[in-house]
Amino acid sequence: MRIAVGGDRCGFNYKTKLVQYLERNNYEVRDVGTHEYVPSDSPVFAADVGRLVASGECDYGVLICATGTGIAIAANKIKGIMCGIGYDDEVTRKMREHNDANVIAFGADHMKYEDVERRMKIFLETDFTGQRHHRQRVEQIIALDNGKTIHQSPLLNQDWKSTV
Repeated sequence: MRIAVGGDRCGFNYKTKLVQYLERNNYEVRDVGTHEYVPSDSPVFAADVGRLVASGECDYGVLICATGTGIAIAANKIKGIMCGIGYDDEVTRKMREHNDANVIAFGADHMKYEDVERRMKIFLETDFTGQRHHRQRVEQIIALDNGKTIHQSPLLNQDWKSTV
């Protein structure tokens, strides 16, 4: 499996450790930088990782900055990218199961490195479930990516009752 990895100065130390972790676990890593602890623009690395994943050159991507937010927003501007922030183990699992995310972002200033490594493993080992409502929602996201208008679906579970 090929993993594209990128991050700015704030993510540099975690990125360096994560690249080593991935390589030790037999993943093919494409590190797009930054390669030194100097000021840098996270959208550049987000775009590079996003393009590698969107083109199929890499299977998944991981991005690291201070919060994970800016780099995730930038990655999601690349057509075909679905990036979420892995701020919690269950959120990480569900971004793959429910949303078929292909890039994960981390905020180095807001989590321990051990959490990043564990969540990376969860992300890579979790499959998209493809359940009907999940697939439909992913198709809606793809439609938005293609500039199309989307509409609310009819209730997917006819037994659903409002609790309001």
